[in-house]
Amino acid sequence: MATILCIETATPVCSIALVQNGIVIYLEETSILQSHASSLMEFINRALHSAGISLKTIDAVAVSKGPGSYTGLRIGVSTAKGFCYALDVPLLGLGTLRCMAIGMMKISKQDEISALYCPMIDARRMEVYTALYDIRLNEVTPVSAKIIDESSIPEVFSGNIIYFAGDGAAKCRSLLQVHLNARFIDLEVVSASNMAMISSDAYENGLFENVAYFEPYYLKDFIPGKSNVKGLH
Repeated sequence: MATILCIETATPVCSIALVQNGIVIYLEETSILQSHASSLMEFINRALHSAGISLKTIDAVAVSKGPGSYTGLRIGVSTAKGFCYALDVPLLGLGTLRCMAIGMMKISKQDEISALYCPMIDARRMEVYTALYDIRLNEVTPVSAKIIDESSIPEVFSGNIIYFAGDGAAKCRSLLQVHLNARFIDLEVVSASNMAMISSDAYENGLFENVAYFEPYYLKDFIPGKSNVKGLH
């Protein structure tokens, strides 16, 4: 019975889950902005205490690898790697958008074979990180950084209901909702709970990352903003 610690910090949501055999036994998360660094270890310690298990019983650590927030990804991945080194357990890197698509499917409960799922993460201005998945989690379009306008995703709207979710979808809703087949999921779909089954599958299939060389999937180069603190450049 594998016990996996799942960490999700790629977006404004900070979330952790303890998973045993694909089932979430503990979940804690917050949407308080810029709280990842202060909340993550507190959540993990509470999870272990609540579940009555020690760190030594963790069989693997799974982390949402991006794309997403540069800072959030750095916090999540560095924490995951630290646990893997300390416990000598494998690291599982899971695509953030794929995990979001799982959350979308849970909420929509859509059985239509033609339904597609389009998670979107805000990437500033009218750009989003996005991909398109079918109900079997196959990629219809690959993960990319896309500028959204009236002509976005036109080729797949014909004959397909497309569900949109995420802070990127909320930002672009006025442009996308002109398509009759567009559907929007307003509930939060970013959660470590969505990592449960695919982390367990990855563990059983030995799909481990090289802890020493693993890096988040940023997709775009980090561009720091200007500091408002005098003396810092």
